[in-house]
Amino acid sequence: MKAVHFGAGNIGRGFVGLLLHDAGYEVVFADVNAELIDALDDSDEYTVHEVGAGAVDRVVRGYRAVNSATDAPWLLTELATADLVTTAVGPTILRFIAPHLVTALRERAADASPLAIMACENAINATDLLHDEIASLSSPDEWPTLAARAVFANAAVDRIVPAQAAGSGLDVTVETFFEWAIERAPFGDEPPAIPGAHFVADLAPYIERKLFTVNTGHAATAYFGFLAGHERISDALADPAVATAVERVLEETSRLIVDKHDFTAAEQSAYRATILERFRNPELPDTVERVGRQPLRKLGRHERFVGPAAELAERGEAVDGLLEAVGAALRFDLPADPESVELQELLATREPAAFVHEVTGIAAGHPLEPGLVTAVAEASAAE
Repeated sequence: MKAVHFGAGNIGRGFVGLLLHDAGYEVVFADVNAELIDALDDSDEYTVHEVGAGAVDRVVRGYRAVNSATDAPWLLTELATADLVTTAVGPTILRFIAPHLVTALRERAADASPLAIMACENAINATDLLHDEIASLSSPDEWPTLAARAVFANAAVDRIVPAQAAGSGLDVTVETFFEWAIERAPFGDEPPAIPGAHFVADLAPYIERKLFTVNTGHAATAYFGFLAGHERISDALADPAVATAVERVLEETSRLIVDKHDFTAAEQSAYRATILERFRNPELPDTVERVGRQPLRKLGRHERFVGPAAELAERGEAVDGLLEAVGAALRFDLPADPESVELQELLATREPAAFVHEVTGIAAGHPLEPGLVTAVAEASAAE
């Protein structure tokens, strides 16, 4: 079995690539980072260091690496005999992977088994996005033939992989907890053999539970912690004021998750407690600056704050905690982060309502609009 994984960064090496390796796949890492690809080429192994209860070190060997920017023919050769393609590159980068995959599907042997494609990103239905990008590069007449040569399955992934210590090389430090949920239906009776993953009938509840608990909670901790002057995520949650603010946010998102899906209040409460305990792990050297970066993206319409807040507001539910988190995100002033710089420029040059419509995608008249306008006005006045 062979898997081509796009994205040889920390998540690729320390999570998806590791699980594929442990499942017995021959793993080929594809990336545009020449320095990283060269380092992988020059090394026979790297180690994934777990931290937390039951932690072990796992050595990854037998992989290959290809520069997808400069060696597309070699990448195509690897894709031609791959059973599985995964990604961990970020949703906005999927469009750059699509050309490689549409070419691979065109050249895939007609009698070969379908190529399983899964985008393992922090986004809802990221594989659907990749599917659409690939389809857009084909004609309506050609696409049915290409689509028959692939199986597209959405996935939800969860593992904290913090910024790595200087000098760690290819080694990656990760938490012991992980979850990789994959929708089963596209595979019929024969899902891929990945013991570390679990296949579910309906992925949507798992995606939203993760996005609106893990991602929302992590970002909220970062922004509240940043304002309180903390450096690390674990230090921020050790601050009672920050912990209370984050709990308030997650209590609101938990109401939405329980109302929409089959999780009970007790199940969601236990899941929320597990997530917060993970964030408190002092062995994970994660910083509020790393987690909080790219605030504009995190304030998007279907992202971790505005997404659940909009649905709750439409249901007539209170969203005070989420609006407080949005306010904290608006004050994330980090000159080293381009999105933070752009955010501060927009706050200084846009009227609050215009800022809300442009950045959050919330339209005039939406029940969440007044609260967001107030949050923006207050953040602008604080500048």
